[in-house]
Amino acid sequence: MTEGSPTLTIEGATATLTLRRPSLRNSLTDDDLKALLAHVETLNRNMAVQVVVLRAETTGQKQAVFSAGYNVGGFDNDPMAPLFFEKIPEALERLRPVTICALNGSVYGGATDLVLACDFIVAQRGLSWRMPACALGLHYYPSGLRRYVSRLGLQATKRAFLLGQSMAFEDLETLGLFEALVEAEAFEASLETTVRTLCGMAPLALQATKKSLNDIAAGLYNEPALKERSRQSVYSQDFAEGRAAFAERRAPKFTGI
Repeated sequence: MTEGSPTLTIEGATATLTLRRPSLRNSLTDDDLKALLAHVETLNRNMAVQVVVLRAETTGQKQAVFSAGYNVGGFDNDPMAPLFFEKIPEALERLRPVTICALNGSVYGGATDLVLACDFIVAQRGLSWRMPACALGLHYYPSGLRRYVSRLGLQATKRAFLLGQSMAFEDLETLGLFEALVEAEAFEASLETTVRTLCGMAPLALQATKKSLNDIAAGLYNEPALKERSRQSVYSQDFAEGRAAFAERRAPKFTGI
């Protein structure tokens, strides 16, 4: 495997973003961040994509690391690098398709926020999670703190940041963070099940509901906007097809219109 910037592959309704620097524990350089932003823009324009999987190459690592976060050498070039890094999880969270993080390694630092920015997380057992921002002297950026509190709760977020503790995935499972936490041999099958389930949903309703839920979680509740999304779904061909398929006891064939 040739290491380098993250790649984007698209197969049917599913796209895959892959981090590809396993020898560097998939730490993210400025070029990697720019590549991820470009891929997100491509995905938002491609209306055929319904599900995006974020994963990492871990081949050759002694212990699997999904990502060690931002390459700290970048701080020497730009002390405000965290403000640029913040754009990546923000873009992932706002991505039109539904996102799944295929968490096949331990995760550290800013990479934990990339994970939290995804809609679902399928993870392997026996791995760990650590946020060392305060141990490095860094106050984390605002949207990252908001995502942490929203997904993990206040006390677990304090434990992660203020104590800098390494947390086992098994402990995080009790917080409801993972869609699935499985042994390594069941990982790909569990991931595929989640992808297949999402691809079977009506695209318009799926994407609009994702946006509404994320808006509410971010404190951006806008009732007129939510009502308009609901109205659009009621008059969609997908809703008509869903009702017909239910009545006829068959699988629906959604078109996204």
